[in-house]
Amino acid sequence: MVTMNAAATAIAAARTVIIKIGSSLLIDDARNAVNADWLGNVASDIAMLRADGKNVVVVSSGAIALGSRGLGITGRALAIEEKQAAAATGQVTLAHAWREALAIHDIRVAQILLSPEDTETRRRHLNARATMSALLGLGAVPVVNENDTVATAEIRFGDNDRLAARVAAMISADLLILLSDIDGLYSGNPRRDEAAHHVPEVTAINDDVMAMAGTANASYASGGMITKLEAARIAMNAGCGMIICDGRGGRPVTGLIAGDRHTLFRAEHSPLTARKRWIGGALTPKGRITVDSGAVRALRQGRSLLPAGVVAANGAFERGDLIAIEDENRQVIGHGLSAYSVGDTQAILGHKSSEIENLLGYRGRDEVIHADNLAMLEPGS
Repeated sequence: MVTMNAAATAIAAARTVIIKIGSSLLIDDARNAVNADWLGNVASDIAMLRADGKNVVVVSSGAIALGSRGLGITGRALAIEEKQAAAATGQVTLAHAWREALAIHDIRVAQILLSPEDTETRRRHLNARATMSALLGLGAVPVVNENDTVATAEIRFGDNDRLAARVAAMISADLLILLSDIDGLYSGNPRRDEAAHHVPEVTAINDDVMAMAGTANASYASGGMITKLEAARIAMNAGCGMIICDGRGGRPVTGLIAGDRHTLFRAEHSPLTARKRWIGGALTPKGRITVDSGAVRALRQGRSLLPAGVVAANGAFERGDLIAIEDENRQVIGHGLSAYSVGDTQAILGHKSSEIENLLGYRGRDEVIHADNLAMLEPGS
């Protein structure tokens, strides 16, 4: 019997995998172009994951680097508007490279550009999540990058490690793989400290772990280890595991499965559990809805809340806001994220889902609160 290593086990268990790729891996400096051979190998790994029934999202750097080469503005520090111009140019090349690499495997690609507000503003977060969910359901691979064409130094994510972790949290991914130029976390800077040892597994991001990344101006840290640990904190809090591995080999995901060295950051909870914990206790409700006894029974059984079971809606909530769910005795029985504003909820309450389009003039969700966006309280709590 063959025993799988930690990375192979995490990959096998994951339903949705995010692969983050940095510019240094993607670009062939000698040719000032995309490293097509390397990208082809990664595309083969993505096809392998897809053949195993997994959703795959790519977070890919490289637009500014490619664009600056195309515009002939390399070899010096760029002004913010020059970076934005380079990003606008490079995104075309980058998207084309990914489309060509994955087309060989008959996989469609979709480009998604995100700004920080797209993950932090609730409605935009929901829209981005819905778009990516739809793309994955249709069999496409979303290729995500920061929207550098409009970002400024003050509002940007700052690095695609953290962007990848925020995307993982947004879509409730199970595993984030950071392809790097180092095979994981070390107790110190391995390029300077011969005594530094490799750390194969991390279960919590604490001060001791952060100290392993060194100071912010050290080469080991500025190479990205601090931001990788910050990404791990975001991912783990969202119930998503993370792997740091050396992506310079032929097929890095295949290498992980075969036993290549890596560091695995284990999440304590699953993405769904983490999401429900966040819904249940992390936010203040912006409104409330009252449901009938039949709906209470259905919710206790893990079902979604349909408009037919809603008796009343109050407050000033919008789509995506957290609301309290009450029974007809005004006892709060749970929290959830509403698929509708208070006005739209009042318009459809008591009606069948099939009537929503006629009542509102648009085709919304069948549920007022989907089961995945619902956290029930224990009776009597």
